[in-house]
Amino acid sequence: MSISANLSMMSGNQTQGNNTKCNLENDDRTFQVVPVYILIVAVLGIVLNMFVLMVFCLHKKACTVPQIYLSNLAAADLVLVSCLPFWAINVSRKFVWTFDESLCKIINVGIVMNAYCSIYFLVLVSIDRYMALVHPMTQMRMRRPSYAKLGCLLVWGLGFLLSLPSLIFRKLDFEGRCHIDYPKNMYLVFELMLFIFSFCIPISIISFCTIKIIKVLTNRLTEALGSQNKDQKATTLVLAVLLAFLICWVPFHLTKMTTILSKMGIITKCSVLYVLLICRQTFTYFAFFNSVLNPILYVIVGKNFRTKTKELFKQWSDVRKQHSKLSRSCQTQNVTP
Repeated sequence: MSISANLSMMSGNQTQGNNTKCNLENDDRTFQVVPVYILIVAVLGIVLNMFVLMVFCLHKKACTVPQIYLSNLAAADLVLVSCLPFWAINVSRKFVWTFDESLCKIINVGIVMNAYCSIYFLVLVSIDRYMALVHPMTQMRMRRPSYAKLGCLLVWGLGFLLSLPSLIFRKLDFEGRCHIDYPKNMYLVFELMLFIFSFCIPISIISFCTIKIIKVLTNRLTEALGSQNKDQKATTLVLAVLLAFLICWVPFHLTKMTTILSKMGIITKCSVLYVLLICRQTFTYFAFFNSVLNPILYVIVGKNFRTKTKELFKQWSDVRKQHSKLSRSCQTQNVTP
C-alpha cells in the first residue's frame, strides 16, 4: 500500500547497463488533484458506511448471516476511509510525512488491515451464498449467526496478521517519508507471501463460489417464489458487491505484482517503470473508491436493505410519536388544577 514519489524508491534496478537509477518524479498536478480526490472519497465513505452500520445495527430485527458479513465489510471500509485524510495530507506535502512515526505505522496498518479484511469478508459472503444455493440441504446446520460472528472475528485476526509487516517495518526515512523498510533480501519473501494470501487464495475461492452460484441461478430462472427467491435477491446484491470489488482492486494487485517483478530485476526499462509508477498510484486511489461504492450498491441493488432502512425510519418515527404523546400528556396533567 506504500505510494512512492520516486521510482528509485520502488526499484533499485540499473538501467541500460549503467549505474544511474531511474529518477522519475511525479507531476506537480498530482499533489494538487489527488489529495482533493482522497478527501472526497474519505468524506463520502465515512458518511455512507456509518449509514449502513446504523441500519444494520439499530434495526430491531437481528441481522441475517449475509447481513453480518456485509456489516463487517462496512466496518472495514469505515476504518479504511477514516485513515485516508492522513494520506491526503501526505500526498499534498509531496509524500513527506508530517506526523510522528507511530502514526505512520497506525495509519498504514489501518489501511492495509482493512483492505485485507474486506476481501476475506467477501470470501465469507461467497461461501455463504454458495452454501445457500448450491447445498441448500446443509445450509441450516452451517449457516448460523453464531458461526458467522466467529468467522468475522477470525477474519479481523487474519487481517491484523497480514498487516504486521506494516506495523513492524514501516518507518520514517531520513527525508521524512513514511515507507516500509524490510530487512535485507526479505522484500520479495514478504511481498510474495502477502500477494498469495491477500489476492491469489481469496480470489480463487471467490471465483469458484461465484461460478457455481451463477450456474445455479441460471438453472433457477424459471423458479419464482419461496425462500429460493429470497436467496436469489440476497445473492444479486452479493454478486454486485463482488463485481465492484474485483473492478476496483484487481488492477491494484496486478500492478503490485509488476512492482515485485521490477524488484527481481525482470523489469528494468525506465519508461516501463514510469508507467508502473503511474498505474500503481492510479489504481491504488481507484481501489479506495470501492469503500464508497459498496454502500451505494446496498441501496441500489439491495431490496432487503432498502426495506430494512424504511422499517428503521418507521421505527424511529413511532418512537418520536410516543415521546410526543407522552410529553403532551405530562403537560396536560401539569395544567389540570
